[in-house]
Amino acid sequence: MTLNTKPNISGPDEFYADLIQCHDGLSDDESAAFNARLVLLLANHVGDRAVLSRALVAAKAPRRS
Repeated sequence: MTLNTKPNISGPDEFYADLIQCHDGLSDDESAAFNARLVLLLANHVGDRAVLSRALVAAKAPRRS
């Protein structure tokens, strides 16, 4: 399996709104803990260790404009 970095979310604006709503009312620490739980849940769903390793490298790389 390869890492898909192209837009692939159905209803991306709605997903983003849901994500932001989940953070509403959380402290910075609670928000960070929520993000960690979400990352681990999604990583478990992906399951492919090679893909997850590529995702870690991609996320750490400087953002391109």
